Amino acid sequence: MRLEKIFPLNYNRAMDKKLFLIAGTQDGRKLAEFLSGKNFDVTASVVSDYGRKLLESCASVKVNDKPLDRDELEKILRTENFNFLVDASHPYAKNISANAIAAAQAAQVAYIRYERAEIALDYEKIFHVDSYEAAAFKASELGKNIYLTTGSRNLKIFVDLLKDCNLTARILPTAEVLAQCESLGLTPKQIVAMQGPFSIALNVELFKLAGAEVIVTKNSGQIGGADTKLEAAKILNLPVVMINRPKIFYPKLATTFDDVLKFLEDNL
Repeated sequence: MRLEKIFPLNYNRAMDKKLFLIAGTQDGRKLAEFLSGKNFDVTASVVSDYGRKLLESCASVKVNDKPLDRDELEKILRTENFNFLVDASHPYAKNISANAIAAAQAAQVAYIRYERAEIALDYEKIFHVDSYEAAAFKASELGKNIYLTTGSRNLKIFVDLLKDCNLTARILPTAEVLAQCESLGLTPKQIVAMQGPFSIALNVELFKLAGAEVIVTKNSGQIGGADTKLEAAKILNLPVVMINRPKIFYPKLATTFDDVLKFLEDNL
């Protein structure tokens, strides 16, 4: 989308390089630093204290750590005169992307979605599902010792639906997430609090240690460790329940930093 503008004679082209970036992932934060290095005025939005701390090392990137709904996002795009919205939220953050698209359209701001590429799925024991609920039901059909590598955000769904199964949840080692696991009734034996991505060998050992009979995961790309999880499952001949990425129509989609940069420069 290109915005039509009338520029005054003393127009400074650098004024047109102000962008708001939703940085909900590790590669989103790297993209913020990359674009800042290309002389864009970048404000990166994060929703956790951990995400904010990771961006503090890049002094040229401004940080918004206040959660924004659709209306609040539109307001900040308008009032702070952003020219671009770069949506680098997690591949499974469907609601965030839907809000970003709507807010950008309403504020007449050029939108681009950055999304890491999926990994190739060449394993006959992959079972595809479209929701966390469906993943829970399919996993229960395939085994009783279920190893969850889907993060903490939807952990309650699995705990509620898989009361007759033995769960192991691999989560980030933060106090907030550990408290959530405790509130859901998970015991220390059921929690693997480690930050990935992990090697194939480490995944193999962790799956074996838990006595895993089925792995539940998402196609979160190489940076999310989906490739090494899959290879470990293949080595152990374990079935994998794969939650598909949500189907969203993005006005503009890029899978590399350079493609994002080209879009921005073409729309200056």
